[in-house]
Amino acid sequence: MPLTMPFQSGDLVVVVLHTPRERIWGCLLGLEASGIALRGLNLTPWEEVLTLVRTGEADQVALSTRFLPMPRIEAMYLDEASSGAPSLAETFRHRTGQDPHVFLAASATPGPAPHRRRKP
Repeated sequence: MPLTMPFQSGDLVVVVLHTPRERIWGCLLGLEASGIALRGLNLTPWEEVLTLVRTGEADQVALSTRFLPMPRIEAMYLDEASSGAPSLAETFRHRTGQDPHVFLAASATPGPAPHRRRKP
């Protein structure tokens, strides 16, 4: 019986990494056998992030778009309520008044087009 993956692009997830140990919360951009693409932030300064967003200083939040290789990934889970505890997205929405999907998407700052090297 094949395993059905519950993860879809656009889902909010928490990724636990090792070496060094980190917890990342963000929007899943893609999932492949080699790794995952994610737009999000490290959860270590979670309270500070909520305060910065609530006070209108969201530009100070260290969001990034990353590719995380599978060997670094210890676990990934959907950001969902559990045992009466709200999800991180619900906490974010309640404490900041903002939609987490919009926050994660709108915070991407467009830059110059990347220089692509041609393969010989």
